[in-house]
Amino acid sequence: MKRISDNNLLSHYIARHNIENILDKDILKYAQLHFYEKDEYILEAESNLEYYYLLVDGKIKISYLFENGKSMLLKFYKEFNSIGDLELLKNIPILCNIDAIEDTYLIAIPSDILRKKYLDNLKFLHYLIDSLSEKLYATINNSSYNFVYPLINRLSTYLVEHITDKNYILLNSSLKEIAQFLGTTYRHLNRTFKELELKSIIKYEDKKIYILDEDKLRKLSKNPYIKPL
Repeated sequence: MKRISDNNLLSHYIARHNIENILDKDILKYAQLHFYEKDEYILEAESNLEYYYLLVDGKIKISYLFENGKSMLLKFYKEFNSIGDLELLKNIPILCNIDAIEDTYLIAIPSDILRKKYLDNLKFLHYLIDSLSEKLYATINNSSYNFVYPLINRLSTYLVEHITDKNYILLNSSLKEIAQFLGTTYRHLNRTFKELELKSIIKYEDKKIYILDEDKLRKLSKNPYIKPL
């Protein structure tokens, strides 16, 4: 992580995302701008929440850690969002692993300062309620989506969310992790990859997914995981 000492860039992100509608100027004076490189860990499960984060640029993924040490990929954030709502309110350890899947900028507010000085602020409390409500709704939506749609649609959605300006997608998660995220088995996932290859939509080669027909892939993608958090 790098702390970016650029007040102009920090002010740009605050204005771009209307953050003064969430946090007053008296708390924004504590704001820092943090930069995480692609594949860098942002938060680690079971550690303490040092900063309450606002995602202002980039893309991150959230993975839930089980008691046996295994983890399951849960969701992606790309648009503006907050990280640490529940941990901030309940003062509990971080529940999920969070890491950047592309270069990412986050506005960081020390969580101790927020707890001591700002949890009675109605504007901020309204935002926290809205944020947690949206995340609950999205979790229900994702579960329903995995139940209703065939795997070819769910996998296409997953791949669309990883498309960058390159002509391929590099899979950072194992097929087993992706299968867990999509609510299927490793074998079924592998068969579906082959089905997309037979349709000349993708080519799967050594953890790289080459996009041969992005239009067809997007048509198969029924419901983005980007907002369902």
